[in-house]
Amino acid sequence: MNALQQWMEKHLVPVAAKIGSQKHLVALRDSFVGMLPATMVGAMATLVSVLIGTVPAAVQQFVQRSASDGSWTLSDKPVFQQLAGISGLVSQGTLTIIGLIFAFSWGYNLSKAYKVNELAGGIVGVAALVSGLPNIIAIATNGLSEKAMETVNNNIAAQGIATWKMGLSVGQLDAGAYFTVIIMGALAVILYAKLMLADITIKMPDSVPPAVSKAFLAIIPTIVAVYVVSIIYYFIKVWTGNDLIYLIGKYIAEPFQALSQSIVSVLIVTFFVSLFWFFGIHGTNVLGAVLDGIWGPLQLANMDVYNKVKLEGVKDLVAKGATDKAHAIDGNFVTLWVRGSWDAYAWFGGTAGTITLIIAILWFSKREDYKTVAKLSVAPGIFNINEPVMFGMPLVLNSLFFIPLLLAPMVSVTIAYIATAMHLVAPVVLQVPWVTPPFINAFMATGFDWRAIVVTAVTFAASFAIWFPFVIASNSMEEEA
Repeated sequence: MNALQQWMEKHLVPVAAKIGSQKHLVALRDSFVGMLPATMVGAMATLVSVLIGTVPAAVQQFVQRSASDGSWTLSDKPVFQQLAGISGLVSQGTLTIIGLIFAFSWGYNLSKAYKVNELAGGIVGVAALVSGLPNIIAIATNGLSEKAMETVNNNIAAQGIATWKMGLSVGQLDAGAYFTVIIMGALAVILYAKLMLADITIKMPDSVPPAVSKAFLAIIPTIVAVYVVSIIYYFIKVWTGNDLIYLIGKYIAEPFQALSQSIVSVLIVTFFVSLFWFFGIHGTNVLGAVLDGIWGPLQLANMDVYNKVKLEGVKDLVAKGATDKAHAIDGNFVTLWVRGSWDAYAWFGGTAGTITLIIAILWFSKREDYKTVAKLSVAPGIFNINEPVMFGMPLVLNSLFFIPLLLAPMVSVTIAYIATAMHLVAPVVLQVPWVTPPFINAFMATGFDWRAIVVTAVTFAASFAIWFPFVIASNSMEEEA
């Protein structure tokens, strides 16, 4: 064990440390973190819509705005329907355009990593995405004769020219744009940053206000960066007949996301998160770009499906096996394993399910030092914060607890994965804050599927069963001074 630990300290820890401090990966991680306000607001809107959808119709009709007081009546509809409409607008302003929000966040944080104008970098990131979106034609049909419509449909000609206009597909601005943003946004923003650092800029006199001068400095780098990515978009469209965003989605995003649904992929990520924690490195931060970049968009996609078909529809999709495109129903399918699945079923109390370790210590440990740390760790552990127990016992570099630290979350993940794959529980379809206590987290994340509580109880018990023998073994070990 000591030889293995020494080998990993020599070869693995330096690599993990470099990954954790690599500026592009740090910027990517911070970009996902920076989007939390938008994703959580969107999740809340979805949650409100779902709750309204499950309220009995009789209650909806009973609780409504008074039609007798015209001064504050919004419409003749029940208040619940009005609230659902408002929540729909909130979702439209967050989850529907989450790819656009990510484009700005990615550009901003990448520019920050290069120590150049962050605001301009965010704008470059947005431009790098939008310039590659496919154009759509919106047909204005009002007032057109049947013959004119036939002409428009068959071949946009003289009568149709005045009835159509170009637009952008909002459907391309959701989480499906993540990979395009990461690739093309990085290209554009890094080029912009390099030109800024090379001082290829427009200099303004000292008399010009700093804000104006700062904006002018970014003009030439921005022009070059946006033109370069636009040229790439244009010629790829000419050569292949397809938009680059489509090609990236089909040949890069989809294979990665398909691979992510393998139990092997899920277990590998789970293993390395715990392994990094053993050496005192924040595993979820090191692998944050992978977790949020691959499984994050899938969670947002599940939320989108949930918005469309609501709770019963999702349960129906799961019951019929629509957890992949091959078994999609009306174009809707739910992804088996997403970013929030770890939080719901494996990382209760923090990475490795350490809340179960805390319980095991309080029940079985005879060591006062462990029991003291456990008592102090209960409150944070309820909200999935486990640094007190990680560094207080410590679990870090503690060879006795190396095996359960790795094994407990992997067993929990396996149980939850199988239960979801067998349609014994709905997949995670809502995003809830990671600090949400165990059981409540899974219940809410699965769209209030009570079976999620049962699955969590099973994974909780399995994790406890793995931890407690090692707690008992620690009783016979001599306490370190």
